Amino acid sequence: MRLQSLLVIMIGMALAGASIYASRELLQVRPATASIDGSTPKLVSVVVAGQDIAFGTPIEARKLTTIQWPVDAVPPGTFSDFSTLIPKNGEEPRRAKRAMAQGELVLSGKVSEFGEKVTIVQTLGKNTRAMAIKVNAQTAVGGFVTPGDAVDVVLTQGRGVQLRAVTILQNIRIIGVDQQADVLNDATNIAKTVTVEVTPEQGQKLALAQKAGTLSLSLRTLDDVVDKPIESIRLSDIIRDRSPTLEGPRRTIKVNRAIGNSERVEVSDSD
Repeated sequence: MRLQSLLVIMIGMALAGASIYASRELLQVRPATASIDGSTPKLVSVVVAGQDIAFGTPIEARKLTTIQWPVDAVPPGTFSDFSTLIPKNGEEPRRAKRAMAQGELVLSGKVSEFGEKVTIVQTLGKNTRAMAIKVNAQTAVGGFVTPGDAVDVVLTQGRGVQLRAVTILQNIRIIGVDQQADVLNDATNIAKTVTVEVTPEQGQKLALAQKAGTLSLSLRTLDDVVDKPIESIRLSDIIRDRSPTLEGPRRTIKVNRAIGNSERVEVSDSD
């Protein structure tokens, strides 16, 4: 009898333990796994700049790296490996036809052919020209003008009271400062010559303006601004008998005061 009771107790304990284990397994939170179902985009290898690459410099393996890119988003002109970018058998290197920042896709339009000469002309837009302007520290914004900046060109001309200034060109792109054309180089230096990108008509204006007086550059903001014609200003417009003031018109206050049987009017000025 005792053996039977002990057996019943052991079976009950075993069933209770199994129930507890089963409940814990059912209640346990399991991480969800996303089903691929073919929705993961296919990736391909593309070549990007592993470091900043300056305009005109050779394309070298140490300057490049590869990353994975969604195949449906790959733009035309990419390279899948270094084989068509790096010279072989004593070939002259390819060069950067424009500056590339680290991580930027290397595209066929940004690099020359093997041994091809790279000049500033290759940075020009359709039907534009490169033209140089003589400058100094005062006329070139103290050396803060760098390739890639946009400027207005101001002509100062005349003598004495006939001296005047007029903005002859607006939103002109700087493509070179002295012999430097790298837009990634933001170092300031006092330039002697600035090269700008202009249309043929703008180039004619610049040629005449350089003979007529002094040209100064006005560095523009990065914001989009709608350019409007700017009137010229003469020296007589800024030389006045009185300096400009922010004060408005003065008010006159009249006060009537009764004194005995008579009346007196007092007048005073007030701001």
